[in-house]
Amino acid sequence: MVGKKKIVAPVLSASFAAPFAVIGISINRGHVVRIQYLPLTTPEKEPSDELSFEVITQIKKYIENPKHVFTLPVYISGTDHRLRVWHELEKIKPGQIKTYGEIATRLDSSPRAVGMACGDNQLPLLIPCHRVVAKHGVGGFMHSRGGFALRVKSWLLKHESTIE
Repeated sequence: MVGKKKIVAPVLSASFAAPFAVIGISINRGHVVRIQYLPLTTPEKEPSDELSFEVITQIKKYIENPKHVFTLPVYISGTDHRLRVWHELEKIKPGQIKTYGEIATRLDSSPRAVGMACGDNQLPLLIPCHRVVAKHGVGGFMHSRGGFALRVKSWLLKHESTIE
């Protein structure tokens, strides 16, 4: 799922309104290369290809059922450290959380470096960085400590906390 080859994210292939944000989707060479959480005032864009339509379909399934398992062709590039962090994030199941410190310990890293990698994640939801929290509190999200970004993270965590 995670690789080292660099693919530049194109313009949005589609965007649609979810309860917590407008979700922007970028596709390149048959892979999802970027998911963005955009303000609810962002206009929607009809899917420009079959994969964009499938991404929207699967995210809507997640919104209906937070246990939904994504089966999408994705591509993400980054440093070796970021790739290792993102691989650890993929292991966190819906309804579970890990702290930056727990992941840092597993990777012989630091909580701050893990947080930076989480903030640089180009495929949120698919690589669930929202499931990583601070030792005391929710922590940051998308390189932010408040406002829109934390409202998105809080919505996702609350959504997944309804899992029985």
